[in-house]
Amino acid sequence: MVTSRWTAASARPASPRRRGAVLEAAILDAALEQLSTVGWNGLTMEGVAAGAQTGKAAVYRRWPSKEDLVADALQAGLPRFDRAPDLGNVRDDLVELCRQVRAAMFSRPGFALRSVIHECDSPQVERFQSLIFGGVVEPTVRLLGEIIDRGIERGETRPDAANGYVFDAIPAMMMYRTKVCASEWGERDIEEMVDQLMVPLLRAARA
Repeated sequence: MVTSRWTAASARPASPRRRGAVLEAAILDAALEQLSTVGWNGLTMEGVAAGAQTGKAAVYRRWPSKEDLVADALQAGLPRFDRAPDLGNVRDDLVELCRQVRAAMFSRPGFALRSVIHECDSPQVERFQSLIFGGVVEPTVRLLGEIIDRGIERGETRPDAANGYVFDAIPAMMMYRTKVCASEWGERDIEEMVDQLMVPLLRAARA
């Protein structure tokens, strides 16, 4: 019987010992998974450690608090907005940009960020709100500015369209309807917003 128990135990593969960036990536991924499944209130450092298959001490050495861990997990996980779509006209560029924003909002990090904002108290919310502005809203505004500038150069867009109110329209509308109206922003919703709101708002005056 002793031999049998030893054989069964020795047959189980040993977990590889991870260090540095590999271990940190596993911990951050486990934090996002916890946020997506149990939310902010249910997330624990112990649960994250278990999900990453590491010890709790390894998590606390890198992130002294739950807030620090979640902030880094969201920062690392949010999709990047690096290049404005350039499909030859403002309308199609805006539709493609909205698709990219939708993908970010409904990605696992996007869901996780919204769960954090809904469940945290006010001081915590302020910290995490800066992530959605820095990770989604501000990059969207920057790319929207590039699209509008190209439209102005082509004569599609009125010269005074590059202003803060216009830049806020897409992220504000998408965030509002997602949070308040539970919109999932299907293709028709995106196209209607662009065709009925953005294109008329940007259109150059006819001679």
